[in-house]
Amino acid sequence: MGMFLFSCKPYQNTKIRKNQITYEDFRADQRLYPTDDGLIKYIDKGKGPVIVLLHGVPTSGWLYRKMIDPLVANGYRVIIPDMLGYGSSDSPEGFEIYNAENHAKRLLLLMEALGIEKWSHVMHDAGGLWTWELMKQAPEKIEKLIVLNTIIYDAGFYPPVRMKPGGLAKTAMWGYRNGVTTNTLLKNLFNQGLKENTLNSLDIEGYKTPMLEGKTDAMYYFYSQTCNELPDYSSVFENITVPVTVIWGIHDTMLQWPPQQTRATNALKVNGEDIHFIDEKHFLQETKAKEISYKIIDFLNKEN
Repeated sequence: MGMFLFSCKPYQNTKIRKNQITYEDFRADQRLYPTDDGLIKYIDKGKGPVIVLLHGVPTSGWLYRKMIDPLVANGYRVIIPDMLGYGSSDSPEGFEIYNAENHAKRLLLLMEALGIEKWSHVMHDAGGLWTWELMKQAPEKIEKLIVLNTIIYDAGFYPPVRMKPGGLAKTAMWGYRNGVTTNTLLKNLFNQGLKENTLNSLDIEGYKTPMLEGKTDAMYYFYSQTCNELPDYSSVFENITVPVTVIWGIHDTMLQWPPQQTRATNALKVNGEDIHFIDEKHFLQETKAKEISYKIIDFLNKEN
């Protein structure tokens, strides 16, 4: 069994793409911002109107690596944070430090430190919860909102991992950070989250390395707390006045659009022409990066 777990590679494709970025190169481009809770690493590239790309769980800013160049080339300043507990950012001990309120507070402090008053905002997966909390704390900051397969309501939310707090969940986290079940987690995640898992070893490196560095406390909080009781942000939705577009991998089984379609469309006040369905599952940034980048650019350039 041990040999099986260690040999269960989370990728099938061994071919490296031309000019493919490595995780080492990605990290070399990151800058750091010290918060009271720990260091946050982030990408800051380009000049022009600001767009923030916010990851979810258990990913990091690495998820958006293929979208940086198209957005920068079209005149945008791209900010991609690794939220505390993920990617290259610090992973301090504790659990409530990773709740949505604290994630949002730290992101607001980062943007203030960068001198950015307003921005367009892209979020994915659990990044939606952190975004709704941010809009609750500072509703004037986001100018335009781009929704990518993110958490809005309980309806359609079927996370690949959901645990009860306690020993079993902590043991699972131990397995992820010690290489025992890391490959199994990632293989299942991307086999379920992509129509076809074409990721190679360099792609997986950016997802696997943070876990092997011990960054699992934030994951533990999300999988054992947040997943079991999603916050209600109905009051935030009622006050949304900014333009919104939805770009959704329509084959997603983890975050399904159809069960919440009517409710989410009405709550976010999104026009029908601003809802785009992509022929992919959950991790559309991996296989449809250019397509969704250009849809975002078209939306941002649109007169509202």
